[in-house]
Amino acid sequence: MSHTTPNLTRRELLKTSGQVAAGAALAGVALPHVHAGERNTIGLALVGCGGRGTGAVSNALTVAETAGPASLVAMADVFPKRLETSFNTNKKTFENSMDVSDDRKFIGFDAYKHAMDCLKPGDVVILTTPPAFRWVQFQYAIEKGLNVFMEKPITVDGPSTRRMIRLGEEASARNMKVGVGLMCRHCAVRQELHDRIKDGEIGDIVLMRAYRMHGPIGHAFVKPAPQGMSELLYQVQEFHAFLWASGGCFSDFYIHNIDESCWMKDAWPVEAKASGGRHFRDGEIDQNFDTYSVEYTFADGSKLFLEGRCVTGAHPEFASYAHGSKGSAVISTSGHMPARCRTYRGQKMTDENLLWKYPDKKEPNPYELEWEHLFAAIRDDKPYNEVKRGAEASLVTAMGRMAAHTGRIVTFEQALNHEHEFAPDVDKLRMDSPAPIQAGPDGKYPVPQPGLNKDREY
Repeated sequence: MSHTTPNLTRRELLKTSGQVAAGAALAGVALPHVHAGERNTIGLALVGCGGRGTGAVSNALTVAETAGPASLVAMADVFPKRLETSFNTNKKTFENSMDVSDDRKFIGFDAYKHAMDCLKPGDVVILTTPPAFRWVQFQYAIEKGLNVFMEKPITVDGPSTRRMIRLGEEASARNMKVGVGLMCRHCAVRQELHDRIKDGEIGDIVLMRAYRMHGPIGHAFVKPAPQGMSELLYQVQEFHAFLWASGGCFSDFYIHNIDESCWMKDAWPVEAKASGGRHFRDGEIDQNFDTYSVEYTFADGSKLFLEGRCVTGAHPEFASYAHGSKGSAVISTSGHMPARCRTYRGQKMTDENLLWKYPDKKEPNPYELEWEHLFAAIRDDKPYNEVKRGAEASLVTAMGRMAAHTGRIVTFEQALNHEHEFAPDVDKLRMDSPAPIQAGPDGKYPVPQPGLNKDREY
């Protein structure tokens, strides 16, 4: 990959970003303590009212019933119908915790500011828009002194990763509590598996395998925009289809499998090589491949193989596995929860080789555990910031995607320092703005061409 800024390594980047952020954060003023120790009810604002945002509010308010009260006080989106659907969905269950009057429902690309303006320092803003907008909204949350919960991925390319890491350092300097929606890291069952692996139960990890193979879901495959709809709003609505908005299905779908595997290894891979392609299309014009196959390599030479596929009618699998020098383990079995983690003697995962499995009882919900941990940090004023790890997980995911889309071996540093920013003016978008990517004369958007476009994904 040839598009690089001057040779920043991971260590140098974090050292530099920490110095810059701390200097900016500490210049001239005393920093507010953004925690809720003095107040009982934590105010919430939802920015991005789709399915994940609606679910995040439900998780937060469920946890608040036992962890201390919280109330949703403001909402923001670019689609009025989506906002109202989200409001009505949670109103049915959490009526006493929904305090969103009509004058605190905001529409537009600047709606996030109005929603955050309804909060007090120490309250929580929930950022669940398409990932392209994450750094813009996080930056404003820092200015407002708000705690943050943000969905994954939190970056989609090198420039946004560097920017987000710097913002994360500034948030720490301001004593903000920031959660990132990589909920598998909060899973009590996976935590026990991690501890068992660290204790040597399966020996040294030499190989991991991760699979997310199913039919098209979300907005992965899309047809042309309907008549009369603006191109920008269409791309925001169908964000999985567009690399600028989400990193595509690769970044949005595969990050959990990649992250939970790297957690078990306690390391990020140093390089990736990959392949992929588009196959059976019937007029869809998104930028995604239908299949992805990635070989991640760690510094010690061990591997993580990721297989992703969005094809109707093909064999489905949604799971992650680890293979060690003495045994093997199931990291997740069929989706994100329940994990049903297990360890085995040797490499054959059969009942007679079973070493350990989580007891046959209901697993704690990791979507709720991540809120328990965030609320506890806020109320107890404990350090809590998942931005660096979330940015690195997002970057490692993008590294594999980039390797598939360019046909090149891509290192961690190359991905981090790459200059191609998918949406450099995303902070300037308004309802009448042109979309960050335009279709060609044939009505199709540019798609990756590995081997032809070697330095950019499109």
